[in-house]
Amino acid sequence: MALSAKLMMRQGQSLVMTPQLLQAIKLLQFSNMELTAFVEEELERNPLLERGDEAPEPQPLAGETNFPLDGASPDLFPGDRPEQTALDGSFNEAGEADWSSSALAVDRGALEQSLGTELGNAFDDDRSAPCATEFPDSAAGLSATSWNGSSGGAADGEAANLEAYAASPVHLKDHLEEQLALATADPVDRIIGQTLIDSIDDAGYYADALEEAAARLDAPLDRVERVLKLIQSFEPSGVGARDLAECLAIQLREKDRFDPAMQALVANLPLLAKRDFAALRKICGVDDEDLADMAAEIRRLDPKPGRAFGGGAIQPLVPDVIVRAAPGGDWHVELNTEVLPRILVNNSYAARVSKGQTNDVDKSFMSSCLQTANWLTKSLEQRARTILKVSSEIVRQQDGFFRHGVEHLRPLNLKTIAEAIGMHESTVSRVTSNKYMATPRGLFELKYFFTASIASNNGGDAHSAESVRFRIRHMIEQERPNDILSDDAIVAKLKEINIDIARRTVAKYRESLKIRSSVERRREKAYMY
Repeated sequence: MALSAKLMMRQGQSLVMTPQLLQAIKLLQFSNMELTAFVEEELERNPLLERGDEAPEPQPLAGETNFPLDGASPDLFPGDRPEQTALDGSFNEAGEADWSSSALAVDRGALEQSLGTELGNAFDDDRSAPCATEFPDSAAGLSATSWNGSSGGAADGEAANLEAYAASPVHLKDHLEEQLALATADPVDRIIGQTLIDSIDDAGYYADALEEAAARLDAPLDRVERVLKLIQSFEPSGVGARDLAECLAIQLREKDRFDPAMQALVANLPLLAKRDFAALRKICGVDDEDLADMAAEIRRLDPKPGRAFGGGAIQPLVPDVIVRAAPGGDWHVELNTEVLPRILVNNSYAARVSKGQTNDVDKSFMSSCLQTANWLTKSLEQRARTILKVSSEIVRQQDGFFRHGVEHLRPLNLKTIAEAIGMHESTVSRVTSNKYMATPRGLFELKYFFTASIASNNGGDAHSAESVRFRIRHMIEQERPNDILSDDAIVAKLKEINIDIARRTVAKYRESLKIRSSVERRREKAYMY
């Protein structure tokens, strides 16, 4: 068979992911924080984009009361004031003269009766009036400028910067370094201590191996261990420990409570976690009352001493969608405008720049910027409409949850929402990731409303997995000390309310809720009661 080259034409269709389409998909799955950061980058990169939230200062409406800037407010309730301010701004001359005089005519007997003591006990009679040298004229009166100047605010009428008064957060590393500088003057020990402090995590534990640290520093292992013991004596108590047992032992030694019985208890913390009190009594050699006191003292200790200093800044969750009850029993779904970026395309600036362009490179750049800006605004608008459409359908499908609670949460999947709003499942999946909804029942991720289905006994409506978890937790919380529910007993109770579920599924849900087994709960409650 001879090989030859040919030129052929073929007609076909294919889906091509353009850069604009990729950007729209990426915007759809962004969280509000990621979207804000992306928009900030675009504002810096594109000269045709500008913020849309820079509104002009509001002007006073007709009939609106204007308060003067000097702090004097008008008389809204004239009858409440014994002395009225004149319309031209002049004050009561008699009152002003009385207060500026060096002595005030007061009824000494009435004042002593109101104070409940002699006037000399409350005021220093020998105290003379302040002289001019003690208080200069600029400080004799109280004015807005004097307060602003003394409180760190600007003297031109701007508000004081309250952040200037806030103390900077103290980090655990800085706190330990300050104590290390006071605890030892040996430069070698300070270098070793600095290296060890760098390996302490936010919880306060030493997260490295001493052998590796000694090898890096080319220092004897016993000297490194000695410096670590020094760090373990710092505040907070328990810092620098290598495991939980050592952390608790350090705190107990400082309280002078690390006796042999307590040493045995700390060495067998897994048994304490399992509530195996019978084995602990035998190991520690104590009775039930002493073991209860020892366990209570262990619970009062701090297993993570470094958390008092915090790690990084905690970013609160901000909802993307807000659901409110509307009149007539309906639900009002709206987007949270505080997290929606407001950007505009400055077409007038683009037109002015285009008129003076003579270079093809500049024309291409401005055309690309204008196209990118228009596409970004359209993508943001489309993103907002899609989130609102998906959220509204979720609220419609889960109406029972919003009215009655978790027990009425229905089974729901992405396909149901996608078919209802005429979109693809992948689009719904991107919309519901990292998005949150504020409801009268709390703040929930949109993924929370999508749960698996659990069949019913009598062929009725299926139950959602989340509602079954809620029922399991409620049953265990209501169990009596002498009637602990096993997994089989929970299965039987769920079948009584037409929920068909296997025992292993109950065990899986119980473990996901961090609830111990029936054996451990029976030991704990028998010990408590």
